[in-house]
Amino acid sequence: MDLEAAGGAEAAQRKRRGESWRATLLLAYQSLGVVYGDVATSPLYVYKSAFAGNDIQHSEGNEEIYGVLSFVFWTLTLITLVKYVLIVLRADDGGEGGTFALYSLICRHVRAGLLPGGGTRDELMEEEVTGRRGERPVSRVRAVLEKYRVLQRLLLLFALLGTCMVIGDGVLTPAVSVFSAVSGLELSLEKEQHKYIELPVACAILICLFALQHYGTHKVGFLFAPIVCIWLLCISAIGLYNIIHWDHHVYRALSPYYIYQFLRKTQTGGWMSLGGILLCVTGSEAMYADLGHFSQSSIQIAFISVVYPALVLAYMGQAAFISQHHNIESSYHIGFYVSVPETLRWPVLVIAILAAVVGSQAIITGTFSIIKQCSSLSCFPGVKIVHTSSTVHGQIYIPEINWMLMILCLAVTIGFRDTKHLANAQGLAVITVMLVTTCLMSLVIVLCWNKSIFLALGFLLFFGTIEVIYFSASLVKFHEGAWVPITLSFIFMVVMCVWHYGTIKKYEFDVQNKVSVNWLLNLGPSLGIVRVRGIGLIHTELMSGIPAIFSHFVTNLPAFHQVLVFLCVKSVPVPHVEPEERFLVGRIGPKEYRLYRVIVRYGYRDVQKDDLEFEKELVSNIAEFIRSSGEYDKNGFVEDTDKPSEKLSTISTGINMLEEDGELDASISPHKEIDPRNAAPKRKKARFMIPKSAQVDSEVRRELQELMDAREAGMSFILGHSYMKAKSGSSFIKRIVINFFYEFLRKNSRGPAYAANIPHASTLEVGMVYQV
Repeated sequence: MDLEAAGGAEAAQRKRRGESWRATLLLAYQSLGVVYGDVATSPLYVYKSAFAGNDIQHSEGNEEIYGVLSFVFWTLTLITLVKYVLIVLRADDGGEGGTFALYSLICRHVRAGLLPGGGTRDELMEEEVTGRRGERPVSRVRAVLEKYRVLQRLLLLFALLGTCMVIGDGVLTPAVSVFSAVSGLELSLEKEQHKYIELPVACAILICLFALQHYGTHKVGFLFAPIVCIWLLCISAIGLYNIIHWDHHVYRALSPYYIYQFLRKTQTGGWMSLGGILLCVTGSEAMYADLGHFSQSSIQIAFISVVYPALVLAYMGQAAFISQHHNIESSYHIGFYVSVPETLRWPVLVIAILAAVVGSQAIITGTFSIIKQCSSLSCFPGVKIVHTSSTVHGQIYIPEINWMLMILCLAVTIGFRDTKHLANAQGLAVITVMLVTTCLMSLVIVLCWNKSIFLALGFLLFFGTIEVIYFSASLVKFHEGAWVPITLSFIFMVVMCVWHYGTIKKYEFDVQNKVSVNWLLNLGPSLGIVRVRGIGLIHTELMSGIPAIFSHFVTNLPAFHQVLVFLCVKSVPVPHVEPEERFLVGRIGPKEYRLYRVIVRYGYRDVQKDDLEFEKELVSNIAEFIRSSGEYDKNGFVEDTDKPSEKLSTISTGINMLEEDGELDASISPHKEIDPRNAAPKRKKARFMIPKSAQVDSEVRRELQELMDAREAGMSFILGHSYMKAKSGSSFIKRIVINFFYEFLRKNSRGPAYAANIPHASTLEVGMVYQV
């Protein structure tokens, strides 16, 4: 029997491994349609951008074309393959990737965050940080970063710079990819015709691309993956044909010696052409930003086995063709389509246009992911986030960002009407993000992976030197289009910094003006007001003390609910919070006051539940706290106002609740006559089922019964509606930032996700002016 059981367990394990591999291969296939479209379409414009202008000329000796090929090969190998696929992808923040995920990962290991409420777990997850530090010595880098506030601000600004450049890349990449694909019409139509057709066709394709985004990554991936597979097969086959037919010795150009020859001959012109060569690695950062949509192994498998070999063959094939054709009319015509056999140009043009659409998909989905991360951590105004997959939480769609990207993308396409200027703009955005990633990654190696500081410096110097050279070449072309990503990044940076600054000031005002618990206790069990039936849920950003909005409310209306819950919903810099760690429940004052504090923690990739499910979980967790606290807490006090996080209890499982037949209005007392037109949605009644094995005394049972009665009477949501205003004596800049910019963003952005799910009939907003 033991042998049979062991054999069955082994068979089950093999089956699970097989299913895991099948799932990984399926994700690898899908990633072709979402992640690799951008880097796969780069052969459309790399050679054309490198030889654009008068930087370098194609000569009889072929030093230029061989040098460009060698640069492309080694840049693609070192930056995309070694740096991103083999190293950076390992630095995932719970499965999430991107520049801001790196910042979040650093903040999880170091007290370096500036986010309200201890965004680095200072208060919420202090035990975990303390425990982690007890296991290993604090490094000097960590100590310096924690000590100096100015370094923490610079770290945040650096992360925001990379984030803004990713958004700028999300504007430029679709324009470059689509316009480069459509430019193939110049070889198939008369010059007078293609001049008037290219722009309208490119704009129409871009509009269709952004209109498809609401279907979600899953459907778009399945739709686009076959196109990318056909495209990669097409360019690799054409490349292999050109190598065999025109110059089968082109493989020699893969030697770094040709880089030396190229730079020795072209000198300054060769250095300036690096801005075009750089475009061979576009999509590398988008690949990392899209990590949350797939998995590390699936992305690595797809790139190493399919994408990388196809790209190398494509670039070698183009170089082989160009090396034997010195009679090309001008450098403007050195590009992808000229190397395609004439009989195949129309089919290849159609595939290229479709592949360019796919290429734009990678950076668009990456932009959605990174905006959600910033918004969750108070670095971007609230936006509507639509989750398009029930299984993969990272697959999202943001309507406002989607249409904003479309408008900006159409604007730069119509404004430039030229691949050269668009490519210059894209190149600067791409290399800036890569530089930021390299710097943050070196910190991750030291602070998160606990590797030697010399290894981190080696990583920084090796990849940083390569990227600084490319950055300098791109920055030189500021007047030729490179000003666009700088302008876009500046605008987004201002928005992010203003929002983050205003959020911090609002939180600081809450902390400074909170009401002490002693004031509340001095009022007595009735709190000096009339206690009515029901549960009052007071939303606050504070994790200790009583919010000023509560005293403001009871001063003007001396009546409140029999059960009061101070609810604090926090986004913490981790991708997911486990359900058993989500709720922290504590008591304010003696038991007879019926005052509770609940902190609900969400990761920046967690999906917040609707109001019905949330209410059920909330009341269930409070009930479990009442039952469990009755077993060990006899003095009635649980919360310490100085260090609340140490006295709040994590509730892993709440008391089970039975949903009875029948309906109850959750917002209005059942004894009150109501107008059917104003009635709130009907709710199911819920009663607590106390486990039979639990030893519950009469006092705990009475408290649970009161909670049950209050829940059945209805739950009201009290939200603070704050207006920010700079206090008198503030500087002119602060008045402009707070009174105009921040207030404008607040009025035109969405509120917290939990506020959107609250039924309006049960909501009460209390307005206050915050003078900061």
